[in-house]
Amino acid sequence: MMLEDLYRLLRSGHVQAQGVVDTMTQAIIVLDQNLCVSTANNAFLKTFSLERDDILGESFFDLGNGQWDIAELRQLIAAVIPKAAAVIGYEVVHDFPTIGRRTFLVDARRLVHPDDNSTHILVLFDDVTERQRHDAEKDFIVSETRHRMRNLFAIVRSLAMHMDAEDLTGIDYRDRFLGRLEVTLHAQEIAAINEASDFKTLMRQSVGEPGMDRLLCEGPVVQVPGSEIVPVSMMFHELATNALKYGALSVPDGKLHVQWSLEDGPRSRLYLVCHWRETGGPEVVPPKRRGYGTELIEGTSRHLGGTVELNFDPKGLAAIIKLPWKRL
Repeated sequence: MMLEDLYRLLRSGHVQAQGVVDTMTQAIIVLDQNLCVSTANNAFLKTFSLERDDILGESFFDLGNGQWDIAELRQLIAAVIPKAAAVIGYEVVHDFPTIGRRTFLVDARRLVHPDDNSTHILVLFDDVTERQRHDAEKDFIVSETRHRMRNLFAIVRSLAMHMDAEDLTGIDYRDRFLGRLEVTLHAQEIAAINEASDFKTLMRQSVGEPGMDRLLCEGPVVQVPGSEIVPVSMMFHELATNALKYGALSVPDGKLHVQWSLEDGPRSRLYLVCHWRETGGPEVVPPKRRGYGTELIEGTSRHLGGTVELNFDPKGLAAIIKLPWKRL
């Protein structure tokens, strides 16, 4: 029921008016010309943990700990009687003694009693605390979704723009693009639900099924922070993709050896030092030009504040990746 409907009902002097007011879930009080409480419904008493006998005849602005004694609200309500004005949706945010911090929308209107033509003020309190919290959560979710979509589009665009299509068939380009996109999306899913990820787990997921059973890992438990899960995954996925096409994973007997440790570095910082080594594969021939994969690995390591060394040893590609380690 809106304030206008309630006003008409009370103004008509309907015998059921008080009963209707008492059943409303919104807190309602009626003030006399001196702004003292003339009556209050059950919702008002329950909301603010008050007894009816304790507030009848008391000044509205003295109730509780003076929680309604707000200068602007006092002026607005005081102007209702002489100016026949109405207060609609005035927001009050307050730390109430019994219910904590709440937000109310206050409506007030002059009410002329049909029996003695006396003037009162009808005041309605609408608790919108939860509604505002839900709206804020919804706005946050929408904003976060838009942010993630923009980031995802930027990643997809970057992959498409930087992938070298020279000497590739359409099918080769598609498969390579989808492989990189898949590991990126999977890493983003991990980052979205975890504040950190175990380095060994991330390594195995980056290599994927083709090399999982031929990947030999050795190193301490290290947690990769959520902000670095995607770039770290893409680096090692790129190494694994190269191994699958040209290196150890392109032949049945090839293996990947990955060892890592935490070591002291410049400026007394700890670094995660990872050694990637391929064995049992075909003879390695240094590339004639820098490809997208090399640029991604080196660029990503620099972005993370680290370094990478690629050694195209004829017996197998070796790489040393150093990344600053953040204690978690």
